Amino acid sequence: MTYRPLADEIRPQTLDEVVGQRHILGKDGLLRRIIDSGSIPNLVFYGPSGTGKTTVANIIARRTNRPLHRLNATTASISDIKDIIKDIGTMLAPDGVLLYLDEIQYFNKKQQQSLLEFMENGKITLIASTTENPYFYVYNAVLSRSTVFEFKPIEAADVRPAVERGIRLMGERLEAQVACEDGVVEHISSACGGDVRKAMNAVELLLTSARREGDTLTVTLADAQTAAQRSAMRYDREGDDHYDIASALMKSLRGSDPDAALHYLARLLEAGDMTTAIRRILCSASEDVGMAYPQAALIAKACVDNALQLGLPEAQLPLAQAVILLATAPKSNSVYMGIAAARADVRAGKTGDYPRHLQNVHADSAGMEREQGYLYPHDFPRHWVRQQYLPDILAGTRYYQYGDNKNEQAARRYWEEIKGPDA
Repeated sequence: MTYRPLADEIRPQTLDEVVGQRHILGKDGLLRRIIDSGSIPNLVFYGPSGTGKTTVANIIARRTNRPLHRLNATTASISDIKDIIKDIGTMLAPDGVLLYLDEIQYFNKKQQQSLLEFMENGKITLIASTTENPYFYVYNAVLSRSTVFEFKPIEAADVRPAVERGIRLMGERLEAQVACEDGVVEHISSACGGDVRKAMNAVELLLTSARREGDTLTVTLADAQTAAQRSAMRYDREGDDHYDIASALMKSLRGSDPDAALHYLARLLEAGDMTTAIRRILCSASEDVGMAYPQAALIAKACVDNALQLGLPEAQLPLAQAVILLATAPKSNSVYMGIAAARADVRAGKTGDYPRHLQNVHADSAGMEREQGYLYPHDFPRHWVRQQYLPDILAGTRYYQYGDNKNEQAARRYWEEIKGPDA
């Protein structure tokens, strides 16, 4: 008997059997209405692995009278596309073909362009799937001829029925009664990270290796935890997940949520990506805390240095300390706003000559500083004297604005006392 993976055997045959994706496949979901209409446009399915993209494409194929061709962009070539195109208009495909192209992001621009003419005249109906953001990885001309649908990770509650069904099917396949310890089904459902295929692979592994006593197979929670360990992690250092987790960590620090910040730090560390965590921590210390608590930058740097010396897993401690410090520290973006405004003027060409009294005297004769008119602040009371430092074109421009925190307001009051209200 030919072996058939459980994930393939349990694959839904109708839209009602598809797990999750209610936002597009529910009773009033747009994709469901498109499929039910029988008029299938070019489609791009975007989302993580194991969320039903291929399953829905198979269901669509069964509802059309067109020959279905499947290509995986990781292995397909231009010649594979030509083989499909040459059948169009012949007795093999008089009305065109339905092409399911998996991982379209691996097709280069030329390969994607080769489909355009036939997508335009309707001879090829393309259903492409990708785990990456199609607006970054799919050629614009293909996107303009397609409708994009996002498939989202599946909630544990929606995965559970599939896990229970998989356990029943494996019991029938192995001709045994299955006894699962408390928590087994729940753990597999949550640990798969919203990937039904992973859940089915875990079920198949557990049932195949389960201890048999007579006609009973016993599945322990310990075995389930081992089989499904780390499987909930979705992370690709070169893909969307990398940028999403980095962004989530940074925004949680900025939003003063230490619990969320620790969560995203943990996800980065579980994926072994300490570098991204370190960069976000060091950046947040200046961008989000900044002058509200300047010492945060020093403490964060010390924590990072400790982490680099310790290495994982011990590095988690100083990095967690830095994350908690930054998340709970007072916030000010005055540093970020100040340098952003200054750079914007520089990019716009607002530079001008340096004021003469600020120029270096390396080419001048002795005593030129006095002729330049430079006033040495330390020669004046409280080490300050009024003089122009910006170029003439920018005289009076304000880039730095004091934040409304205790530290910066203390500095504001100090300088107002010395400089006056225009400090």
